[in-house]
Order: sequence, then structure tokens, then C-alpha cells
Amino acid sequence: MRNLDFRHVASACAALLVFMAHSAIAKDTPEKPALTMAVGGLPGLYYLPVLTASQLGFFKEEGLDVTLEDFAGGSKALEAVVGGSADVGAGAYEHTIFMQAKGQHYRAFVLMGRAPQIAVAVTKSKADTLKSLADFKGAKVGVSAPGSSTDLVLTVALRKAGVQRNDISVIGVGSGATVISAVSNGQVDALSNVDPMMTKLQRSGEVKILVDTRTVKGTQEVFGGTMPAATLYASDSFIQKNPKTTQALANAIVRADRWLQTASDADIVKMVPAVYLLNDKALYIDAFHNVREAYSPDGLMPADGPPTALRALASFDSRLDPSKIDLKATYTNDFARKAAEQAR
Repeated sequence: MRNLDFRHVASACAALLVFMAHSAIAKDTPEKPALTMAVGGLPGLYYLPVLTASQLGFFKEEGLDVTLEDFAGGSKALEAVVGGSADVGAGAYEHTIFMQAKGQHYRAFVLMGRAPQIAVAVTKSKADTLKSLADFKGAKVGVSAPGSSTDLVLTVALRKAGVQRNDISVIGVGSGATVISAVSNGQVDALSNVDPMMTKLQRSGEVKILVDTRTVKGTQEVFGGTMPAATLYASDSFIQKNPKTTQALANAIVRADRWLQTASDADIVKMVPAVYLLNDKALYIDAFHNVREAYSPDGLMPADGPPTALRALASFDSRLDPSKIDLKATYTNDFARKAAEQAR
């Protein structure tokens, strides 16, 4: 009789373990496994953590089938998220502040960049007349897209030099090969843009860098503190309805952030699609090293980041009233913190 009881107990225990295993799997299964992410310029190193998570299968390993929709700049990607054609955005943190000012609630839930990775430069043909930002009045300046973070960095830097946004002409030139065309065709006198294009133009002598936020030090010189850059963000309603999906996305990006901290040059070249290497692997690697320290090591929003961003945005857009912004509602570290704990 005891043997029979033991067998029953053993069988019940085995069944319980199977049930618990299935429950654990179900618990971690994303509510929305197939989703679309709008990216504000995938060829740029600004979004390398997204590309890394996609290329190395980190999204898939989290149970996600992510379609990456590429746009000319962060503001265009934001439009896709707000319009509903994309579920999640990959873009600058400041978008969440701007949207709150408009009465719409979006939240960054994992950080990819702790520095904007944007350089402001003058073209070779205009270097003699545009010797500093103070000389930019009347200049035609290319940005990835008006309203994007390239525009923000440009505006903040110009104001420090005594030049207002309406003193210049801003032209959207994207962040890929179109940047090179804009310079070679004389479409712009100066640029505010991202790597690898800025490194390519710098190496060829086509531009002279005047402002550089590709490093933490350069960022602090422009903004007076840590300026959070690329994030994944979504509407509050999406996050509330899809917490497991949001966690899975954060897990994948934190893994990508960490991978980029130690990846070798060979690892990078192997991971990045050939079309993004610009037929010059050495150039791409140089650009990567120019921005490497700008990537977040852990996906967490630094404490001084949101206040720094708010100050910058208030100087960028006089319609923004800082006193009406609840910074704690523009981001959360809950998902990134949990992702970091799971990765230990």
C-alpha cells in the first residue's frame, strides 16, 4: 500500500513540476509577439543596439517577431507610433517629453544611448566663412529631419553661441547616403548628423567638426549634464496592456547594450549588414569607436538625464513649459532593471 501511495505522490509531483514549467513559460510569453518598431534612421550608429538585437536574434530569443520600419529621422518614426502604424518607437528620449506637453502619454522603457552621438560640422567650402557657430546666421544646415534630435542638438549649441533657430535654414537630409549627396551637391553649408556619415565626411576632409556629442564629455559641454539619447518608447496604454512584451523588448535591448560594451571589431563587422558598412569596413569601425562610450552599459535612465533633457527642450521650444511636465511619467527603469537582474 505504501508503494502505491509513493507512486501516486511521485506522479503528482511530476505533474506539478510540468504544470509549473508550463506556467513559467506562459508567464513569460509576450502578449503581442508580432509587432512593428519604427526606427528613426537604422543605418546610423545611434540605433546600433536595435540592429544588434535584431541581427543576433535577441528579439527572437525573447519570443518576439519584430518588424523594423526605417524612417528618415526620429520625428518621422514618432509620427508612425502616434499614428498607429507602429507599436513601439526607437528614438530620442525627448519625444516623450514633447508628447506629454501635447497631452499624450508616451514612456521610454529602456535606454540605448547616454549621449546623443551627434556632431555639428561645417562643409569644406564654407569653412573659411563659418568658422564658429556664431557665424551660422543665414546658413543652410542639414539635419536628419526637422524636429529630430539632430535639430535639437543644433539649436541648443547655436543658442549658446548667440544664434537663434530662425536665423538659419534647416533642411532635412536623412541620416544615410543622402547626407553625402547633400554635401557634395552643395545643398547645405553645414550639418548636424550622426555616424557613420559624420566620420566618413570628417575622414575625407569634406567637413570640419565644430560640436561633438559623440562622447560623454562633449555632451556635458553642450548640455551641462547627461543627455539621454536613443530609447525604446511606447504609449502608456501599450505598456499597460503588454507588460510581458515590453519586458521582452527591454531584455533584448539590455543584452544588446551589454554586447556592444565588449564586442570586438571583427564581431561588429560580422554582425552589421554589408549595406550599412558603406563598402568601407575600416571607416565603420572608426565611426563605432568614435561613439562607443555613448552606448548605455545597462539600459537604465541616469537620474540627471531627464532634467537635463527638459532644460534643453525648453530652450529648443519656447512653447514648452517645464513646470507642467511630470518627468517621472516620461520614463521607467522598471523593465531595464529587471532585464539587468535576469542577465546576471
